[in-house]
Amino acid sequence: MAKLSLWIMAAGYVLVGLAHFNHTSDFVKIVPPSLPCPAALVYISGFFEISLSLATLFKSSRRFACYGIIALLFAVLPANIYMLTSYVPGSPIAHWILVLRIPFQGVLMLWAYGNSRIRE
Repeated sequence: MAKLSLWIMAAGYVLVGLAHFNHTSDFVKIVPPSLPCPAALVYISGFFEISLSLATLFKSSRRFACYGIIALLFAVLPANIYMLTSYVPGSPIAHWILVLRIPFQGVLMLWAYGNSRIRE
């Protein structure tokens, strides 16, 4: 069961990471305006999502990769907060989803931490 959790988490981050490259303009829109080079930040975060998720599949790099995912989740938190605070009614993402997304980051961090403990 633990391995299944790990594979599901890895697959999810690979898919989201690929979306950073396939839908860059959508991700650029949620980068807070105070941050420089939004497209570069989108590409960098996508690269790390894919790389770290794949690294979780190997016992030798799993712990480091899971901690890296936790750090990445902290790093993208400003984008999630920016989406919430600059919400425009009629947006394609419902406001309540953006509200729940902030604490859900904590759930994702706990999931990554739990997967860091897998020794198989």
